[in-house]
Amino acid sequence: MTAYMEHKDLTNEVIERGRANEIADGVHRVLDRIAESESVAGREAGSVHLLAATKTRDVGEILAAIDAGVHRIGENRPQEIVVKAPGLARLLAERGYSLGVVETEGGAAADAAHHIPFHLIGQLQANKIGKVLPVVDTIESVDSIELAEKIARRATMRGITVGVLLEVNESGEESKSGCAPSHAIDLAQRIGAMGGLRLQGLMTIGAHVDDERTIRAGFAHLRRTRDQILASGAEGTADCTELSMGMTHDMAYAIEEGSTIVRVGTAIFGERAFI
Repeated sequence: MTAYMEHKDLTNEVIERGRANEIADGVHRVLDRIAESESVAGREAGSVHLLAATKTRDVGEILAAIDAGVHRIGENRPQEIVVKAPGLARLLAERGYSLGVVETEGGAAADAAHHIPFHLIGQLQANKIGKVLPVVDTIESVDSIELAEKIARRATMRGITVGVLLEVNESGEESKSGCAPSHAIDLAQRIGAMGGLRLQGLMTIGAHVDDERTIRAGFAHLRRTRDQILASGAEGTADCTELSMGMTHDMAYAIEEGSTIVRVGTAIFGERAFI
């Protein structure tokens, strides 16, 4: 088990008022930055969604962020999903919200206004698929046809449909996961045709460089790739609209280049006490 999980109780549900206020202030600052970037880019207000990256954060901290205006959460590690999900689901139900996959009569989707989407934003090993499928409704780190096929088989066995984003390594950096940009359209079309999966869009991590032009180029290329996938009209690609790109340091660039989801952790919760 990850070392910090042996020292921090991630199931903790109660935090001090001062800590809750710190988190709320962080959420409001990030939402203000998103709104400002939307305005600068000439985009419709509310077209960019904040996803709170909740790695190492306990249930109480996550609930404080949701109470402050966060409507999507994302975990990096399957083991944290397993630990936190029961408490989060129960406390959110008390607030009138559902969390993650919701099985409803006739297969209808959960009420979006009262639903908190739960994303897996970290890498997923095949032997952990069964742990996350009952909970997460979107997996953002699908980077190969083999992984997509394994998720599709498990989802079909459970009688559910799970959302996926195809991860693309736009920067070409060896330290990053993701398929090659040249393969993205073909992979997206093949994933879209799979049963048990709903292709929701593409994801990338911005180039880890100090050059705005390079960072923007990767984001812009992902947007063009998404547009080509939609224009192809291929089976199962009509919902491929999301662009998950942009974090605290490159959020403005990503929004100006078309991002629909930005992932932020430290700017909301502060520096991590456990790594």
